[in-house]
Amino acid sequence: IQLFRDVLNLVAPHVAIITETNVPHKDNVKYFGNGKNEAQMVYNFALPPLVLHAFQNGSAVTLTKWAAGLKHISDEATYFNFLDSHDGIGVMAVKNILPGDEIETMALKILEHGGYISYKDNGDGTRSPYELNITWYSAINNENDDEHQDIQIKRYIASRSIALVLKGVPGIYFHGMLGSKNDAELVIEQRETRSINRKNIKKGELLNSLNSPESTTAQVTHHLKKLISIRKSEQAFHPNSGQKILNLHDKIFTVLRFTKSREKIVLTLVNVSADLLNMNISVSRTDLDEGNYINLISGKKFKFQDQKLNLKFDPYEIIWLKKI
Repeated sequence: IQLFRDVLNLVAPHVAIITETNVPHKDNVKYFGNGKNEAQMVYNFALPPLVLHAFQNGSAVTLTKWAAGLKHISDEATYFNFLDSHDGIGVMAVKNILPGDEIETMALKILEHGGYISYKDNGDGTRSPYELNITWYSAINNENDDEHQDIQIKRYIASRSIALVLKGVPGIYFHGMLGSKNDAELVIEQRETRSINRKNIKKGELLNSLNSPESTTAQVTHHLKKLISIRKSEQAFHPNSGQKILNLHDKIFTVLRFTKSREKIVLTLVNVSADLLNMNISVSRTDLDEGNYINLISGKKFKFQDQKLNLKFDPYEIIWLKKI
């Protein structure tokens, strides 16, 4: 890899090396080298299963603890933050982060949602989950539940917002952008469990879905485009801007992003549960200044009073606060 990096630096310095290595997180980040001599980006393989785990359990505790350990690599290298791919959701990266029984439970829930589990042989006669074959929409939502579509879409967008706010470059798989659901027929046709997330899309059907306001596809793409647009307009979301993970509430994943000068700061919060939550934030715990703030997503304005800010969260609500 170092040889490839040296060659590319000489003949094609605009080309970046990205490693797709579904291995335990501590081994995965080794592909950065010293931050300047190997890969410029590494697939953040621990992120998808940890986000899935958070929403399955309605708790951000494990995700928060892991994210707090993400280090700034260098100004030349950063994480590639994704949630789904054409292969599925790899779980090898969380082997030493989640207990084995919790990985097994997470995988079994995927079966309840119409997905599949790909196993690996451990060499001692036992097997363990290697990859979860399912679309991200179906992983987050059980299509057999009687839940209203609105709450499922809110849960879906909330989960995807996490990959958009963390330090690094976010990537969204095409079917993730559309909110595609499981394609069980293609699995049977191709005899390949990974095909569940590789639906062949017909242009006419896609355009009809995008032009139908009530469809899952139209609503998912609308909300994701809005979040991406906001993200692009804020300097605090630069791949290598500063990041601080805050542990403010067990059910709320909180990330403070800021430019090096700290002139631009955005506090992002997402409720990973179906609960209505009420939270008081003190100035001292956020590094924010007193004053007026706006939620970049809803446009609602807030004000610190007595060095505290009161926030109320609907189920799976996302709040991105910026000072005005």
